Amino acid sequence: MRLRVEFTTEPFDLDEVPAHAAVARRVVEGAGLDTVDVGPFGNTVEGGADAVLATVDALLRSTLAAGATRISFQVNVAGEEGR
Repeated sequence: MRLRVEFTTEPFDLDEVPAHAAVARRVVEGAGLDTVDVGPFGNTVEGGADAVLATVDALLRSTLAAGATRISFQVNVAGEEGR
């Protein structure tokens, strides 16, 4: 199974990148997922279910430790692995 996850971390800061946002970027870019799109108001990753779920776990742990006060996720099944 392939999963697509959209997520945001808060609080927002339009003047500089918050530490939790920088940590989130490092986690997803280093996760070896098929698709990573990082933006100022939302982020999207896609890949195999095991890799995506491990990344979600790492995101939760690391961004909370870096000061995130809210993390929102939307998870969608994107298809079957290998398709």
